[in-house]
Amino acid sequence: MAALLNRDGPRSEQLRRTALRGPAGHGAWFTAAAFGSEVGAPWFEPRYWISRGAVVGKYGGRGTALVFEHRGQRYVLRHYRRGGLAAFFSHDDYLWLGESRARPVAELRVLLELHAAGLPVPAPVAARYLRSGATYRADLITLQLPGTYSLAARLDQGELSLAGWQAVGRCIRRFHDHGLCHADLNAHNILLRNDEEVFLVDFDRARRRRPGLWRDANLARLRRSLDALDDTRRSRRCGAAEWQCLLAAWL
Repeated sequence: MAALLNRDGPRSEQLRRTALRGPAGHGAWFTAAAFGSEVGAPWFEPRYWISRGAVVGKYGGRGTALVFEHRGQRYVLRHYRRGGLAAFFSHDDYLWLGESRARPVAELRVLLELHAAGLPVPAPVAARYLRSGATYRADLITLQLPGTYSLAARLDQGELSLAGWQAVGRCIRRFHDHGLCHADLNAHNILLRNDEEVFLVDFDRARRRRPGLWRDANLARLRRSLDALDDTRRSRRCGAAEWQCLLAAWL
């Protein structure tokens, strides 16, 4: 039974809630209003798209994200997986703390807000959680950003121009001016198109904050990510000049 979400998030006309109950657990999925009633429960199951021959790609990371095509549009289905020490205990189970604190619901709300504000993010489509006792599992669907590649993948191909580094700095500053603290700003979560059009992805645990030192912490995290990539190369792709170019554009 569908109902419009009217608390703890976007306005009621922005998000539709549908309850779920079945052998795999009970929970709900939430659909952005722009996609109406088109999204159904099977959309969150990789085997559904595989059986239809609709899978057209995958993205790496902690949990592989599936790219599928439906009616000429490409979507990204991401299953939430744990990282760090928590992954030794469970690779995709999260402690249930209430629907409003479920990670896919929170991320979908953040994406709705950012997308409505005109920030360069993938369009949000839907999110799902499935409870089993005191834990839950989760998935998120967004539109694919066509023609994009991660900053990490781009640097694997060679140096990025200074104009490209400036574009990255300006993009990050737009999010910081909006008060958005990205929980995992790294070279894999920054996407480029034609080297100078920049997007951010993966807003799990992201939140709005007042201006503060968290912005410097975001940049420091990105710097560590770039250094880790360069540690595997013979020559640096993000040296002092490139980093200063990014910072100058951010300022």
